[in-house]
Amino acid sequence: MAGRINDDDVKAVRDAVPIDSVVSEYLQLRNAGGGNLKGLCPFHDEKSPSFQVSPGKGLFHCFGCQEGGDTIAFVMKIDHLSFSETVERLAAKAGITLRYEEGGYNPSHQRGERIRLIEAHQAAAEFYVRALESPEAEIGRKFLAERGFDQDAAAHFRVGYSPAGWDHLTRYLRGKGFSDKELITSGLSQDGRRGPIDRFRGRLMWPISDTAGEIVGFGARKLRDDDNGPKYLNTPETPIYKKSQVLYGIDLAKKDIAKASRAVVVEGYTDVMACHLAGVTTAIATCGTAFGNDHIKILRRLLMDNGSARVIFTFDGDSAGQKAALRAFEDDQKFAAETYIAIAPDGMDPCDLRLAKGDDSVRDLVEPRTPLFEFALRQIVGRYDLETPAGRAAALDEAAAVVAKIKTSSVQREVAVQLAGFVGILDQEFVVHRVAQLARWARDKGGDTAERGGRRGGAPGLRGGAQQQPAPAPGFSGPALNLRSPAHRTERELLKLALQKPALVSPAFDAYGLDEFTAPPYASVRRCIEEAGGAEQGLADNREYLVAVMDAAPDNTVRSLVTELAVEVFIGKTIDETYAGMQLVHVRLRAVDRRINDVQGSLARLGSHVAPQDLAAAQNEVWVLQQYAQSLRAHGAAAL
Repeated sequence: MAGRINDDDVKAVRDAVPIDSVVSEYLQLRNAGGGNLKGLCPFHDEKSPSFQVSPGKGLFHCFGCQEGGDTIAFVMKIDHLSFSETVERLAAKAGITLRYEEGGYNPSHQRGERIRLIEAHQAAAEFYVRALESPEAEIGRKFLAERGFDQDAAAHFRVGYSPAGWDHLTRYLRGKGFSDKELITSGLSQDGRRGPIDRFRGRLMWPISDTAGEIVGFGARKLRDDDNGPKYLNTPETPIYKKSQVLYGIDLAKKDIAKASRAVVVEGYTDVMACHLAGVTTAIATCGTAFGNDHIKILRRLLMDNGSARVIFTFDGDSAGQKAALRAFEDDQKFAAETYIAIAPDGMDPCDLRLAKGDDSVRDLVEPRTPLFEFALRQIVGRYDLETPAGRAAALDEAAAVVAKIKTSSVQREVAVQLAGFVGILDQEFVVHRVAQLARWARDKGGDTAERGGRRGGAPGLRGGAQQQPAPAPGFSGPALNLRSPAHRTERELLKLALQKPALVSPAFDAYGLDEFTAPPYASVRRCIEEAGGAEQGLADNREYLVAVMDAAPDNTVRSLVTELAVEVFIGKTIDETYAGMQLVHVRLRAVDRRINDVQGSLARLGSHVAPQDLAAAQNEVWVLQQYAQSLRAHGAAAL
């Protein structure tokens, strides 16, 4: 059984790895003001960034889906890791040696499954790279050379070679301490008649990395005629490799994709190499599967879906390539980016084009020319005889059904007008009407209402800031938050101050009771702060204080609200002692006024039935409270 990681080591890991550097491995972040950063949330689909990161506090929060937490929580969520696996990975990144409190540290038994599988792939990649230098691998080096890739290119992309024997890699990894079960689970080995054997044998090997740069699988190219397997053989689905969720070259291309707001989608490993070597460093490829929804999500987070973003698909000019383009067009609207298609002359792929005509031709190929929708519609229309009325009608019916799927009405109309020209129908309004009619029929059949509500450049849900707070999650009892209510708005500001700038409200805040917060969600956060030792704890170490507050949360709903309040910007422009004092006074004053009303209301209901001593005590309490309220109104925070 794995030992518990020492608490001081967990704190050291949390402090050593900046949250913005970790999050930036998965999505593009931009300045959000107030020291925060923003990007498209990796945990739900959106078109406007509602995901915020606070580097100073080490926290993230999405105002759309309410996910939030620290660096460890982010990695756990995005990579589906356990707490210990996450700490181990971040510790390795920071160069921190972890201590375990039960039974010491045994790497072969106490590493999480994902980390063990990643380590096995890293070891395999190193083995394959060395094997490429062997005499047996001459056929692989020749394959690369014939395609214009020298030794430096192979090294840059970590291309390797898998020996043709049955179990060379398996025996090597066993010697590194990996168990047979781990080798089978990783997909690097497979069951043989006498135990595990190598899955890849006698092939050229490309390591496939995830967005964070960790090797999760391999693509293997056949080299010999006596190899009866497929031309390309990829790692099977494993706990760390999902072919629909990986893009070859994304680890090398992600920074330039984010910087240039542009991505080039090619079809193969050698095409990615050719593009990068030609200076097109935003090229990536799918791994044995069609470009789909999960790939789109990866790119959108890097592109930020701004108005200048471009995605260029380079498909072969054959029928398979045309089908791939049509499939891509079906998903086109999931980008706010403009999508284009590039087909090289004579149907050459980027690798062939670079060999035949040089680097300049590859760079020229991927300059945006033909919008993807135009290519897709021309492919549909081209299958019909447009010289006849029946042919034009049939072409219109098929193409109009595709255009009707465009959800932005202005874009749908624009494309419908262009479709009229493709088909040769002079009455553009007839085509526009036909497309709109098909779109209405599709909606009436019960299409996805969430998608129908979406628009390019906009998305449902909270978009940052207290002005649009949704109703609380079911974990809270009591009335929903209403930020048109001055009381709720002020309570929210005060909690944000207590979490983000505790020095401005401490020690006064720690004397506030739970009943001074009228919104049940805010009372829950106040209780968390109290259980964490009060806002005064934030004066020494704000990060540890926030961690303690989150740890005190009874469930994920409250924890999410804590992170939300810890990163949300303030309503006021100048956040100083005066501003903090105003929030403290307003919350206290409303609590005092509520108590006065409660006591007076009770007296009114009881009337003459109240005992004389109880009446005197109640009247005295009201008088004291009224004097306190008057002092608060006159002297502000000084009267607290």
